[in-house]
Amino acid sequence: MMEITILGTSCMVPTKERNVQGIYLEYKGEGILIDCGEGTQRQMNITGINRNKIRKILITHWHGDHVSGLIGLLQTLSNNENPQKVTLFGPRETKERIYHLLKAVSFEHNRLELDIKELNPKGVEKVFQNKDYCIECAYMDHKMPCLGYSIIEKDKRKINMSQAKKLGLKQGPNIGKLQRGQTITFKGKTIKPEDVSHIQKGKKLTIILDTLPCTNAYELAKEADVLIAESAYTSDLEEKGAEYKHLTTKDAGLIATKANVKKLIITHFSQRYKTTKELQEEIKTFFKNSKVAHDLMKIKL
Repeated sequence: MMEITILGTSCMVPTKERNVQGIYLEYKGEGILIDCGEGTQRQMNITGINRNKIRKILITHWHGDHVSGLIGLLQTLSNNENPQKVTLFGPRETKERIYHLLKAVSFEHNRLELDIKELNPKGVEKVFQNKDYCIECAYMDHKMPCLGYSIIEKDKRKINMSQAKKLGLKQGPNIGKLQRGQTITFKGKTIKPEDVSHIQKGKKLTIILDTLPCTNAYELAKEADVLIAESAYTSDLEEKGAEYKHLTTKDAGLIATKANVKKLIITHFSQRYKTTKELQEEIKTFFKNSKVAHDLMKIKL
């Protein structure tokens, strides 16, 4: 199960109610942080997240509201006696920007092993995978190189032990083989994996921040269980959205509809909105199964 925590929901300027961007995902004890705006560490403290679980940081782009908390986080992680390796993914220019960031401050103790993966995808590309999940990314349409990300859980075969026991099977090597999709022979009978199991489809989370609607956004979010998308403005400010290359509620609803996502959560709101009531009312008209995010909101997937 993925557990997602929205650490901030504001655009460039934090408000009394809303911090700037940061999204934390925990899966099987591993922490993945998507963007790290100013105040992200404190938001993690408030919601009880152990920042030392972070193994991956996904940077969408290098505007300050998405990365201004990064140097503090890296310093905190590096101060551990035996810090775990952290892999940081980001768009082109990321290695140079990290180099200057680390040169700009002095660490008393820098024990952190930081592996930087600079990405430059052509369309939607897979940039990481292990036995449990993969990460895909694609460039969005923003004022500087900006990536959207999908974290996709791999499909798993689930054994029906009740059915298996009817065939005389118990936990052991034969069950393991069936779990891996292999056909076995047991007491002279051929047993296929589909006789005692089914495929459980993995969940897909897509995060799209700071963009105009574009083909890559539709393709990256395709069939997502949850799409977290920015909605900086309501639909009456379409011209402002176009000028600054940000989505409106209408744009976010369009992406969710075209991509056939199951659930839409909007975030990254302009400070002009003192409350999110207007955004909430409007997004429902563009995509029914939608919610407005709030700081420290948790989502289980």
